[in-house]
Amino acid sequence: MKMKAFAMLGIGKTGWIEKDVPACGPLDAIVKPIAVSPCTSDIHTVWEGAIGERTDMILGHEAVGEVVEVGSLVRDLKPGDRVIVPAITPDWGSLEAQAGYSMHSGGMLAGWKFSNFKDGVFAEYFHVNEADANLALLPEGVDPAAAVMLSDMVPTGFHGVELADVQFGDSVCVIGIGPVGLMSVAGAALRGAGRLFAVGSRPNCVEAARNYGATDIINYREGDIVEQILEKTNGKGVDRVIIAGGDNDTFAQAVKMLKPGGRIGNVNYLGSGDFIQIPRLDWGCGMGHKTIAGGLMPGGRLRMEKLASLLETGRLDTSPLLTHRFNGFEHMEEALLLMKDKPRDLIKPVVIL
Repeated sequence: MKMKAFAMLGIGKTGWIEKDVPACGPLDAIVKPIAVSPCTSDIHTVWEGAIGERTDMILGHEAVGEVVEVGSLVRDLKPGDRVIVPAITPDWGSLEAQAGYSMHSGGMLAGWKFSNFKDGVFAEYFHVNEADANLALLPEGVDPAAAVMLSDMVPTGFHGVELADVQFGDSVCVIGIGPVGLMSVAGAALRGAGRLFAVGSRPNCVEAARNYGATDIINYREGDIVEQILEKTNGKGVDRVIIAGGDNDTFAQAVKMLKPGGRIGNVNYLGSGDFIQIPRLDWGCGMGHKTIAGGLMPGGRLRMEKLASLLETGRLDTSPLLTHRFNGFEHMEEALLLMKDKPRDLIKPVVIL
């Protein structure tokens, strides 16, 4: 049986293809999408060749869907269940998972399967490994489009907050306020940040950042962001920095604005270049106790269930991220190209199927 899908044909090329419907293993599930969203990671993958050449690989790793088939050993799911699908679907029996790093199960970043080394979710059907451990039921009354943001944007943004170890009253700077950065702002506020700086310039993102808890906006178009932060903090800098945007040079800015003893949490996907530069003196000649932590978001069912509870209880509202809605699978390419071109009114597109 064949299915229609939107794929990376090669570096710099995308298009519609037909593929066989994936087979379901005993622990697995086959899901059809209800709502999906393209990601900047898809752009890095296709147009920058960030993970190397891929041929006819189905794109996409953000979805809410309906289970159509489960394997013989699946206990907690059945056909017809509506589920949140995390972007990261680890192998939970791996040694890496047992060590506490499930996102690296099978090798570095290998918990990221969809649209990396396995077909993604922009298809009429897709496969999910270890369904009981990797799929969470969509709570009644939660909008599937809003819940798609739980696949990647929310857990990635929140993981930046965890990596930076934001504590009550900390001064925090979030660099980049696209959808991931906005969720870092929201997560930092939920974690009790005091003064919360958000670096960005697009008016709708600035408005959303303020609504999510930012106390100060730093516009990089109005001057060096390090100088602005130092001016606003009387030269002291901030306790925590979360990097959710920028490029390889952003690390140098983060180190310069960070207090001794502070932490940087990076969740930005660096799609090009071979090295990052760390300024020696600003890093205290290597002894400034300025910690840099970079990590791939955790996946799995428990993570999705906990994040879904934030939507259920009204602690978090992801609907402001959804600036462009499309109805119909045929709009998949249009939505993806929005993420590539990034018009000023864009935060995140979603396609409802």
